[in-house]
Order: sequence, then C-alpha cells, then structure tokens
Amino acid sequence: MTRFVTLAAVAALAAAGMGRAGDYPRPDLLVEPAALAGPGAPKGLVVLDARPRAKYDAGHVPGARWVDHAEWAKGFGDGRDAAGWSKRVAGLGLTADSRVVVYDDSRAKDAARVWWVLRYWGVKDVRLLNGGWLGWEKGKHPTEKAEPVVKPSAFKAVAAPERMATKDELLKSLPGGTLQIVDARSEGEFCGLDALKNKRAGAVPGAKQLEWSDLIDADSHRFKPADELKTLFDAAGIKLSRPTATHCQSGGRASVMAYGLELMGATDVRNYYQSWSEWGNADDTPVVKPAPKKK
Repeated sequence: MTRFVTLAAVAALAAAGMGRAGDYPRPDLLVEPAALAGPGAPKGLVVLDARPRAKYDAGHVPGARWVDHAEWAKGFGDGRDAAGWSKRVAGLGLTADSRVVVYDDSRAKDAARVWWVLRYWGVKDVRLLNGGWLGWEKGKHPTEKAEPVVKPSAFKAVAAPERMATKDELLKSLPGGTLQIVDARSEGEFCGLDALKNKRAGAVPGAKQLEWSDLIDADSHRFKPADELKTLFDAAGIKLSRPTATHCQSGGRASVMAYGLELMGATDVRNYYQSWSEWGNADDTPVVKPAPKKK
C-alpha cells in the first residue's frame, strides 16, 4: 500500500479548499471547517463524529455519522481481528475508497485514533477536521440533530502492518537501531514520575519525548502552523526522515503524534498501539527514567 501522495494530487486537493497549500507538506490530511461547509466541498465526502453519543445527539455536522470511539479504543486489540473490523467499518457504510473526514471535541485525540484505525484497516483517504467541533461551532456553521440512514457496505478489512509497530520490533531496534521512537506521553510519565496503573514507570531507552498536546493550539484546537511544528520536532530531536514508531499509554495520543508527523511530511510512521500498557507491564522490556527537562 502506497503511503506517498504525488505533488499533483496534493495540489488538486489544496485547490479544492481541503487543505492549506504552502503550509504543511501534507495539506491533504486536513480539512478546514469553512471548506467542508462551503458549496465547493467534494461530493460523497463521509463525515464521522467521534464525540460521545450524547453530544452527537445534541447536534452535529450535517450528515455526520456517529462512530463509537470508546468501543473502537477498546476493540482494536492487537490488530488481528479483521472480521470484527470489517463489520465495524462496514456498519458506517465505508469502503476502501471512501473519502472520510473525522472530528471530535478532544483536541484531535479521539479523531486521530479513528483516523489511524481506518488507515490501518485499509480506508485510503482519511482526514481530520482542523479545529474539530470547536472550529465548526466558532465558524457558526450549520448543525443538525437528525441521524442519517446508513446502508452497510461490503467492506473487507485488510491490515496494513507497516502502519503498526510491535514490542518485538522495538526490542530489536534497541539500542540505537534504525527505528526512531517518539513518546507522546507527558514528561511526568516519560520520566517515571507518574506510573498511572503500570507495574513500571519510565521510558523506552533512547526514545524522544514530545507531548501530543504540544502539536495542538489549546484555544482553537487547530494544529499549530507548520513552522511551529517543525520547531517542536527539531527541539525534541525528532527527525522527519527517519522510520518512526510513536507510542503513549494505549494508542490514542500516539495517533495524534503519528498524524502530526505525517502532516509534516514523514512517510514511514508506525503507531506502537499497545504502547506503555504493554511495555510498562512486560517482564522483558528495558525501562529508563530520564531526568526532567530544565524549565
């Protein structure tokens, strides 16, 4: 499965108003609220709402289909249940060729997980709504409460293993292997100060740390401009040209980081979906406790 987008395709998408040409290397991964609400929005675009059901019922983007993010987060597992995911994705009426836009109200964290899961199971064109629900509301775009009638598709989930990293792959890459490991958790988790409910706290040896929320503007919920993202990645020692595995506690925050890296042009990005919930509770994984950064 190709993971590259031709310059012509990117230019066409930008011209259609679905991204911001000249800003991010991959503007095709973002959709602006005004573009989605406008008359020039591509026909056949499927919008997914990843917020809690009660919020969806109270009002959503017209035509949006509700996706049970909480169930998806628990149900992904080890990425081998193709039959189960065929049923889930088919229930949304999606095909491998559907053009999908996902939004949430959690600063892209839930929408990014849905983005990553759909890409992993073979939906080729999935984007995020820049600013999410907040951006839609701030733009005073129309909403509705009616739920669309969706005809299930014949979607057949086919895993893209190159989009997911495993514990064994990370172990084989240590120390100083070709795989760059990016930790999207908080500094407290990374430095072993916050164990959550894990047996061990700390970090994968050699991992670079950049908290997922640093990629998002806290006030607008939009992704920060390309120059700011580049500065953040550079300061964290993250190389966009290197094969990369992102991780967090359970795959969601790592999905935001994976998305941000791809938005900035990285072409070989994997999500270690089992993340610290596996690494921090295994008996065969090395753990270090880096010193906190000086403020």
